[in-house]
Amino acid sequence: MDWSRKVLDGSTYGDYQSMGLSNGEYEILRDVVKAARAVRGRQGDSSAEELIGRQARAACVERYRHGAPTESPWQ
Repeated sequence: MDWSRKVLDGSTYGDYQSMGLSNGEYEILRDVVKAARAVRGRQGDSSAEELIGRQARAACVERYRHGAPTESPWQ
């Protein structure tokens, strides 16, 4: 979620490896930021912040519902 906020603010954008993300996590980041920009334009910063928290958490739960390759399910 922190990367989503930084990218939304326009203060950073790098490749997924420099951010310490997997390719799948980077896709989540890009989707979340795209949605947050649209919401911010219509409803303001606080709505965008809420969306980031909600959408990033839901996407990560879905992605890791069976656990990471070497870990138990994400909680």
